Amino acid sequence: MRIALSQLTTGPDPEKNLLLIEEWTRRAADAGARVVVFPEASMACFGTPLAPLAEPLDGPWADGVRRIARDTGTVVVAGMFTPAAGDRVVNTLLATGPGVEASYDKIHLYDAFGFRESDTVAAGSAPTVIDVDGVRLGLATCYDVRFPELFRAHADAGAVATLLTASWGAGPGKVDQWELLVRARALDATVWLAAVDQAEPGPGSAPGSAPTGIGHSLVAGPDGTVRHALGAEPELLVADLDADEVAAVRQRISVLANRRPELWG
Repeated sequence: MRIALSQLTTGPDPEKNLLLIEEWTRRAADAGARVVVFPEASMACFGTPLAPLAEPLDGPWADGVRRIARDTGTVVVAGMFTPAAGDRVVNTLLATGPGVEASYDKIHLYDAFGFRESDTVAAGSAPTVIDVDGVRLGLATCYDVRFPELFRAHADAGAVATLLTASWGAGPGKVDQWELLVRARALDATVWLAAVDQAEPGPGSAPGSAPTGIGHSLVAGPDGTVRHALGAEPELLVADLDADEVAAVRQRISVLANRRPELWG
């Protein structure tokens, strides 16, 4: 399966970001991608008041993504914000396109490194997998990458790859942590891990503690090796994921079969 990771930088305006999604999806479709993955907070960057712009999954912004997917014949995965109780929102991944209509609500909220996502975002409660042309893919968002159980749950549900979207927080050692965690989760679950981050914001971007991205999107194979990687700038990464390789790796590295879950409750 050919996928594309769209490492771009989104701003505070959902309509302008939708135009970016259309532009990058068309580029990916021209490169033969079947699935086009955009970062977390594609609807609007963090640091923007989220509650006033949140929309339901049947709202105009999501419908715009559906139109783009339909027009290009691709499955588009993009981060948006949907309404929650009170003044909070849900950090949602929309996956839509021919034969696919699903969403994933971010389970693990980023209350770390001086940022408190839970102040404005309500947590999800269930993993999500999608099927594209008979290939099963898991969905995950940013801080989820620090929790191996989710990726193993994708594998247990039959996924051969997880699509991870992020708006990774900058700081000392954070690039190294990002690559290490992506590779580790691929190896934990023996799945392809396709991880797309927001590009590093350019000069003049608004300062603050909100995670805005560091780039360095990458694809790790089911053996944990890096197969493709980008730098910090906006760029499109196109990669082919071989589902048969997952079965071959699982024969050699039997971590899923060798688990002892009965010992941990």
